[in-house]
Amino acid sequence: MQGISIRRAETWEADILTGIAFRSEAYWGYDAAYMENFRSVYRVTEEFIRSNSTFVMEEDGSIIGFYGIRTGDEETSLEYFYIEPERIGKGYGRLLWNHMAGNCKEQGMDRIVLVTSPQAKGFYTRMGAVPSGEVESLVAKGRKIPRLVYVWAE
Repeated sequence: MQGISIRRAETWEADILTGIAFRSEAYWGYDAAYMENFRSVYRVTEEFIRSNSTFVMEEDGSIIGFYGIRTGDEETSLEYFYIEPERIGKGYGRLLWNHMAGNCKEQGMDRIVLVTSPQAKGFYTRMGAVPSGEVESLVAKGRKIPRLVYVWAE
């Protein structure tokens, strides 16, 4: 995977990142109503990028994935982690995850919480995250989705 770089996101890239999140989620075959709700709930804003650790993965100068971490009073959470659909399952996610994990560890974080789709749960467990129950989806009322926790080894 030559030509890959990871850098901090710029605020003007918010719409680009929202598009990647939308296409990546749509990869799993959700219907139009679900995807419209997803677009409004998981829209990446300039404020989010400005206030949170947000990084993009580029290949030959084009953004192909990103992640965003929200550090709150109670817990640190992985708010966004998306790859362009044509790159899912080809090792890009692992590269981005390794960057995220290293970045968090450098910042002194010892754990991160993430909520994900059932389809992506396997990826996160392969990366070392441990299931920690379920929460109600913000996108589809009544739908339960996996909650996981990743803890850095000493």
